Amino acid sequence: MTIDRKTYRSGPYKDFIAQGVQVGNVLYLSGQVGVDRDGSTPTGIAEQTKIAYKNMQDVLSKFGADMGNIVDETFFVTDMSEVFDNLEGVYGAREAAYGGKPEVSQTVVQVVALVQPELKIEIKCVAHF
Repeated sequence: MTIDRKTYRSGPYKDFIAQGVQVGNVLYLSGQVGVDRDGSTPTGIAEQTKIAYKNMQDVLSKFGADMGNIVDETFFVTDMSEVFDNLEGVYGAREAAYGGKPEVSQTVVQVVALVQPELKIEIKCVAHF
């Protein structure tokens, strides 16, 4: 049985990874990182978080969704202490992206590394229509 799905691919890894996959009324977004469209990456985790959420918003829009459709998200971080040291910046960027305190489940996982050594955070989410 084949599952009917809609995908969106973009960016440097588009041949390997879909940025989003919609199956029925559920949308799965691949992890978004803090790399601007021009390819630059700020050094701070709060700034990277802000860009990762902007990238999430861009992918969501390709499916006619927005941040209000998100029901679950996962932060992958390279240094948990950096998150705690920058809680206001990281969670301020999160609240700004959602337009207030989000009503979504969240998991934060520390990982050894992300796809590029300068990256500090990657955000993956699931949205529902």
